[in-house]
Amino acid sequence: MANEHEHQSMLIKWFDMRYKEHRGRMFAIPNGGQRHILVASKLKAEGVRRGVPDLMLPVPMQNYHGLFIEMKKEKGRTTEEQENWLEYLNEQGYCAMVCRGFDEAKIVIINYLELQK
Repeated sequence: MANEHEHQSMLIKWFDMRYKEHRGRMFAIPNGGQRHILVASKLKAEGVRRGVPDLMLPVPMQNYHGLFIEMKKEKGRTTEEQENWLEYLNEQGYCAMVCRGFDEAKIVIINYLELQK
């Protein structure tokens, strides 16, 4: 079973190959993971926020300003901070989703980018 990193890495590779017009435009928000205390302190001072989704696609579609994806492995759970961010982003006019695995995230992206057609 793949971990969250592997799912997200596969998704970025697939996205860049499939959507050449948006290649390199979906990006990671590296706000999770284990870090040395000094690095974590610097990142926090720079504005890293707990719970912000893992990926952002700044492509507006219909009534949405862009797409945020919180990646999880197939049976992964969201934290309270992640749920709060997802709710906030949706209220602000973004499409913000939890995706459990590569396959689910791929479907979300395809459906999102098909909104204008």
